[in-house]
Amino acid sequence: MYEDEIKEGERRFLAIYLEAKNACMVLLSEGEDNLGTLAVAIPSQSQITAPFLSSILMGDRNTTTARILAERLASKINKIGLVSIYLKTVSEAEASPILMRLFEKVTQPKPSMQGESVQI
Repeated sequence: MYEDEIKEGERRFLAIYLEAKNACMVLLSEGEDNLGTLAVAIPSQSQITAPFLSSILMGDRNTTTARILAERLASKINKIGLVSIYLKTVSEAEASPILMRLFEKVTQPKPSMQGESVQI
């Protein structure tokens, strides 16, 4: 598990990164850690067909960004990718660039974290 945050003005955006053997999940939220709209993507087994199969599992807000990031995650890790986005006061259009930066921060390889677990 890995956590990070970005502050934009008075707003705080949080990310939690969880990885399992066959999947990875990134929770992105404004203000505090909450589960929001949840998207899932699986990488394609063949580059000839469509590269991803993705869907919204729950929620109806921020669906475009959630699916884009779930597909990006599946591509990066070549596993099932799940992304949750919870926004309280910011629109998806305004938050998307911030969430993308935060997503890139938490999905970068962390050599010091390999083999270690964080107790919750």
